[in-house]
Amino acid sequence: MTGRVRGVLAAVGLLGVLGVIAGPVAAAQNRPPGVPRGEIAIPVAPESKVASSNGPLRQLEPDGPFRGARAVVVMVSHGARTTVRLHVTGAGHARGTFGAHLHTGPCVAGDGAAAGPHYNIDVIAGRKPVRMDREREIWLDFTVSPSGAGTASTVVPFAPKPGDRSIVIHGTTGTRVACLPLTWD
Repeated sequence: MTGRVRGVLAAVGLLGVLGVIAGPVAAAQNRPPGVPRGEIAIPVAPESKVASSNGPLRQLEPDGPFRGARAVVVMVSHGARTTVRLHVTGAGHARGTFGAHLHTGPCVAGDGAAAGPHYNIDVIAGRKPVRMDREREIWLDFTVSPSGAGTASTVVPFAPKPGDRSIVIHGTTGTRVACLPLTWD
């Protein structure tokens, strides 16, 4: 075996070892191998529908706990299933666990009512009785870490209808404290 062949085999072996190590480490951190910390990765098939939004959270109450915070949301539908990931950063004023949901209306700073109600597939389809659960709404509950970050993800068995929507973050009493706009075409 030549030195060049030994070098190639050594490099391939090293990449294999790194893959064996990186896979479980990434999985433990809830992200695929090769995706940097803080990035969101959702596998996307060619016929999938994708929407994303990234930027500062809009405040819905004065001096709310998410002032100065940013968020990114990615929503991917493939057929009748939708995967949604939310990542919030810079939430140093927020403490605890918060609910976040897809709402039917747009995100307007200072006007929480503009976001409308939770996007609920029973309401959209006109089904009664209306049930409110993780199968009929997009719930993204997250806990803010000491570093001011929080992440949530969900998979639901429906694809939202097109429109200007919002991801609204609710405080502990259900109040609307911040939102991020999301247009779904």
